[in-house]
Amino acid sequence: MSGLEIERIAAFNDNYIWLLHAADGKATAVIDPGDAGVVRAALDRNGWTLTHILVTHHHADHTGGVAELKAATGCTVVGWREDAARVPGIDMALAEGDELTIGSHPARLIAVPGHTSGHVAYHFFDDCALFCGDALFSLGCGRIFEGTPGQMWESLLKLRALPDETRVFCAHEYTNSNADFALSIDPDNAELQKRADAIIRLRETGKSTVPSSLGEEKRINPFLRADDPALLRAAGLEGMDAENAFAEIRRRKDHF
Repeated sequence: MSGLEIERIAAFNDNYIWLLHAADGKATAVIDPGDAGVVRAALDRNGWTLTHILVTHHHADHTGGVAELKAATGCTVVGWREDAARVPGIDMALAEGDELTIGSHPARLIAVPGHTSGHVAYHFFDDCALFCGDALFSLGCGRIFEGTPGQMWESLLKLRALPDETRVFCAHEYTNSNADFALSIDPDNAELQKRADAIIRLRETGKSTVPSSLGEEKRINPFLRADDPALLRAAGLEGMDAENAFAEIRRRKDHF
């Protein structure tokens, strides 16, 4: 199997749209195309034909270009069947654990409610690639709009259970501000300090901080560590159960 080509497309102020190309099957997918224009430009530049749209959740900055791209290409729109009423034009409505393929590259749908009630992620397990929309960010997680802290924590535990070598392709460039918050509650974490310095250098030169490594996220992302005694001590939350600790960390980030 030849590799899955992954191209990052910047959109709006800080969104990332991901273009996936499987040369072996002449298949091309786009994840969360909020802006059809930038996607069409990337397809034209590469000489690729869009075959699939994969949607993680219904927010307009993730779905705004779906209708135009589907009308222009006849591609297949993929989403979670529980949220089909809010995601435009779904052709392939998947359930938790269902799989699809882009060329010869399989992916599994993971339901991760919290940011929205119908949020999902796509795990391309053979390619060590996770496309998680606004559920998990580098050093952060999505704001909870429709779910509960308990739901969001359980969703993040699903993602945390994936292999360390998984690359995390999130949908926003929030890492710099996320690092500032993480350091505010875990200031003595040497690995976090090192990552924060690297982030500053990347952004100063106009480079992206995404994708990140899930293994590193497990060690330094505070939202994946609400059951880590070391973080709880650093944050003054020692003795608190994981769900309530997560809720408090999320509350602090909302007001940071």
